[in-house]
Amino acid sequence: MSVLLLALVASGAPAQGPSMDGVWRSQGYGNVFDIHGPTLNAFEVTNTTCVAVGTAAVDTTPVPGGIATFRTPGIEMFVRADGSADRKLLHSEGSASDERIDRIARLPAVCDHPTENTPAGNFEVFAQTWAEHYISFDLKKTDWGKVVETNRSKVTSTTTPTELFDILEKMIAPFGDTHAFLAAPAIDRRFQRLRPGTDRVVKGGFQAFRGSGMAALLGVTDRAYLKTPLRKFCNDQIQYGHIDEATGYLRILSFSNYATGGFAAGLVALEAALDDIFSDRALGALVIDVRINGGGADPYGLAIASRLATSEYLAYTKEARADPIDRNKWTPGDPSVVRPSARPGFRGPTVELIGPLTISAGETFTQALMGRTPPITRIGENTQGVFSDVLGRRLPNGWRFGLPNEVFRTPQGTTFDGPGIPPDAAVPVFADEDVAAGRDPGIAKALEILRKK
Repeated sequence: MSVLLLALVASGAPAQGPSMDGVWRSQGYGNVFDIHGPTLNAFEVTNTTCVAVGTAAVDTTPVPGGIATFRTPGIEMFVRADGSADRKLLHSEGSASDERIDRIARLPAVCDHPTENTPAGNFEVFAQTWAEHYISFDLKKTDWGKVVETNRSKVTSTTTPTELFDILEKMIAPFGDTHAFLAAPAIDRRFQRLRPGTDRVVKGGFQAFRGSGMAALLGVTDRAYLKTPLRKFCNDQIQYGHIDEATGYLRILSFSNYATGGFAAGLVALEAALDDIFSDRALGALVIDVRINGGGADPYGLAIASRLATSEYLAYTKEARADPIDRNKWTPGDPSVVRPSARPGFRGPTVELIGPLTISAGETFTQALMGRTPPITRIGENTQGVFSDVLGRRLPNGWRFGLPNEVFRTPQGTTFDGPGIPPDAAVPVFADEDVAAGRDPGIAKALEILRKK
């Protein structure tokens, strides 16, 4: 079980520091934390709704550089000092950014009467959260206010859970946004889908595909092109072999579940795997394959990018939507920089295979490679087009939902939400006719490009 780990962190700070007692509100994420002594109460707040989502108890176990630790089911987080007793930075392990929190005088007035668990209350939390945080209404050409009003009239005091789920699902289904989901375990319902047109490879749904369907596609590459058996690392999520004597093949199936023990243990496992892989003295060229990659922790991708870097560069700058009404206001940019690692790496000719199943952290990894010198050529099809961490939320009835509220900008300010990152060389990815014939045109194109390099 993961935990919420909340500690005040300041480099070189004494064991004791300024009190965290008080009410803290995040900028751009709709979170409010009420901290008093040994207890933290968390709320998810919009302009019209307030949902209490959990309580944490103090843990006095020493934390390096910290003055307090709070634990509750959820996620690991640290609070960093930000130059003011009334402003901190909340950092979630596994994230590439911080969430600014500011001390406020009291709980927002809307929390004086938390939103009720009624069909109308649940609808309001859902509708208002999307209104205040979703980043792509303009991209999707959607008038959310009209969508809300059209569907609000369908919700009455007698609306059943199944009927409510149907209403909420239909409101967000047209977005075709993989980082949008709705889950209601009590009625065994869940909604989440790939961008329309990108699900042709995933026959029978993504979860089913992860079994025999994925193995069949990977087997085409393995049988036709690999000259050595794949070595597997990080719970088989990182795989490495050779296409020929000098050309290495690095397959990354995800940026998650690298080890038991959470993000930090996974990073240790990843670094050890990269030490092993990049100690390959025969390596003269490299093919990186993320055509099937469901995402995970962005910092893992930055760690891999650092093994390929020849100089320091900006990978991306992360911003969150900052205003509940103005969709063009963003939090201050939080940059992620790729710095060359002193550990074993590879600085030679490299290509990357991408496609519609390159998702989330697979895409931020791809974006993190774009500033590398010499350039890494992308081969395949556009990636899925979802970059933000999922802003997870809870309805008063206990259902969970999520949406993207952040963008990852290139140094030039470009974002790739929606259409995804395009390839430099367009090649079909796992087309039915290629799979049936046992061929992989992506690998063939990679070898053609590497020979020229």
